[in-house]
Amino acid sequence: MNILQVCTQPFGTPEGGIAEYVNNVSKFLARKHNVTVYGTKPKQSFPRIEYVDGVRVERFKHYYLGGAYRFSIELPLRLRKSKFDIVHGHGYHSFPLHFCTLAKRNRFIASTHFHGHGHTVFRDSLLRLLKPFGKRTLLKADKIVAVSEYEKYILERTFKLDSSKIIVISNGLNLNEFSNLKRNRRDFKSMLYVGTLYSYKGPQYLIEVLPKLDDDVILEIVGKGPLRQSLETRAKELKVSDRVKFYQDLPRDELLQKYVDADLFALLSRYEAYSIVVAEALVAGKHCILTRTSALTEWIDEENCFGVNFPVDIDGFARLAKKVLDLGPNKNNGKKWIGKKILEWKDVADRLESVYLG
Repeated sequence: MNILQVCTQPFGTPEGGIAEYVNNVSKFLARKHNVTVYGTKPKQSFPRIEYVDGVRVERFKHYYLGGAYRFSIELPLRLRKSKFDIVHGHGYHSFPLHFCTLAKRNRFIASTHFHGHGHTVFRDSLLRLLKPFGKRTLLKADKIVAVSEYEKYILERTFKLDSSKIIVISNGLNLNEFSNLKRNRRDFKSMLYVGTLYSYKGPQYLIEVLPKLDDDVILEIVGKGPLRQSLETRAKELKVSDRVKFYQDLPRDELLQKYVDADLFALLSRYEAYSIVVAEALVAGKHCILTRTSALTEWIDEENCFGVNFPVDIDGFARLAKKVLDLGPNKNNGKKWIGKKILEWKDVADRLESVYLG
């Protein structure tokens, strides 16, 4: 098959999220099919066209709307001239997915990565404004791929879609990345956060709880985003700056080591469509504390993943964090979810291939 993946993010960069999804499934699909990716061009240093792991990549200049929505004039023009057996668009919350209908194709597949909300007032307003346009895109899709039962539910509820049109295929991991990692011995305990620094993802709660935890508990934050400065300011106000460590753009091996060395992983997000960082934390042998919201509820079992209500009560969160920190390593290592909610990227690609074939 000749397959086109259309992504709002640039191919071959460590952005995570949708970019990581497209990067991985494209490489596995390219072992058996001709795969092309249309993505955005983040820097002048990236070539306009190149081959990466057997995948033909075309990158297009783009503009930001509201600091988030990537819009490209070149991309829809290129799509109008394109013809593929399969056109697979990614990311409802940005424009490239909706341009996919311009291409000639046998089948159109949409992966929405949808959680029903914008991350800012502007983005949420734009999301509501574009809802009729977005629904038309989804109605034109032969199949819609959701990454969780929660995402399937809100797609059905928001756009009044037929349940049979939506297929749930979880995100994936390269499980062999975790196989030889050894935990370093440290003279402190750490609570780890990995993700973009947006308020809806809840890193601010981790700063607030720190004064209520033992002095030997360190908060490690891996990620970048607009909340960074306010998090640093709040840590100074609470006199815990020396107990907060920020990291960004870590190489993959260093990020995995952060997971393995941590004593607790926490994600107190308001909404997630799946959350690959939770899957990574579990496979790395971490207990997790998550909010009982959106797709995060699907992970909570009060044995490996513990839940707190949203909005977050800091005192209640502190009590739970102390309890979980005392549990020690999680020897389950994600076994409960592997093959179910946690797939290998190869398995994700195989399931997508079945969707492509109809």
